[in-house]
Amino acid sequence: MFSDVKFAYPIVLWLLLLVPALGYWYWKNKNSISPNFAFSSLQIFGKTPKTLKEKLADLPAWLKILSLAFFIIAAARPQSFSSGENIYTEGIDIAMLLDISGSMMAEDFKPNRVEAAKKVIDDFIAGRTNDKIGLVIFSGESFTQCPLTVDYNVLRSLLKEIHTGMIEDGTAIGNAIANGVNRLKDSKSKSKVMILLTDGVNNRGEIDPLTGAQIAQKFGIRIYTVGVGSKSDAPYPFQTPFGIRYQTIPVEIDENALQQIANITGGKYFRATDNKTLADIYEEIDKMEKTRVEITSYRNAKELFYGWAFVGLFLLLADVGLSRTYLRKLP
Repeated sequence: MFSDVKFAYPIVLWLLLLVPALGYWYWKNKNSISPNFAFSSLQIFGKTPKTLKEKLADLPAWLKILSLAFFIIAAARPQSFSSGENIYTEGIDIAMLLDISGSMMAEDFKPNRVEAAKKVIDDFIAGRTNDKIGLVIFSGESFTQCPLTVDYNVLRSLLKEIHTGMIEDGTAIGNAIANGVNRLKDSKSKSKVMILLTDGVNNRGEIDPLTGAQIAQKFGIRIYTVGVGSKSDAPYPFQTPFGIRYQTIPVEIDENALQQIANITGGKYFRATDNKTLADIYEEIDKMEKTRVEITSYRNAKELFYGWAFVGLFLLLADVGLSRTYLRKLP
């Protein structure tokens, strides 16, 4: 019963020695503490069987003694312990930079590039627990869809609302990096990361992508770059008076610039050619950017005295109830 139980006040258990002492005292003296009646002879009672009430006459006293034992155990505060490890993590601040230019509607990814990117970003967010994550979108210009937050429900909700055409078309990679730097530069986190996803070549904005990368490097921000697009032409849907028509468009990704951005900041460049490789890339980044782990052992104490005290109280109330009803002694 007590193999996994510890007592907060084990010295109190010495009082349990009183229990057998009281039991012995009662057994030796019960006749002297019970009402006595004088008879000239007991022969008339010799063959008279004891009634149930007579057999239970000592029960109230034993209930008192037993309840005392339970109260003593409760006073010693029995506890059970569960042990394990708490894992403390050092959070990372992450800015997700997502290209939403018109070319992201190409359907070499299913259902298209932008929706495929949103899906893997959503899965990435769902896999984080202690990191602040922000969301920056860009095409011809850039703006913050969601600042750094640990409220992942809000972040994922805002991610779902993203679609092409929200801002002027184009590909302003440099501006997106600068916007991401603004999100991260004041961060106190020891690890600051951007994940830049694009399918094009920088053709808009006031800031050159390599200049943006150098600024990010000075703030200790690491950039992972992801180029999305098949190795050949990609089907692109066009709206015509007769409905949606498809036309192949060339895949133009400035892989050299994306590679340089990653190299300058200590990140890595990835190329995604379909949904699976895109998902694999974000899983790899997720593994590389897992937070530093510190493990601290713990022991959780669960108090058990309530049950012992309850049983003791129940026995005491049973004693009182029986003594005043069924086993009540005549005056």
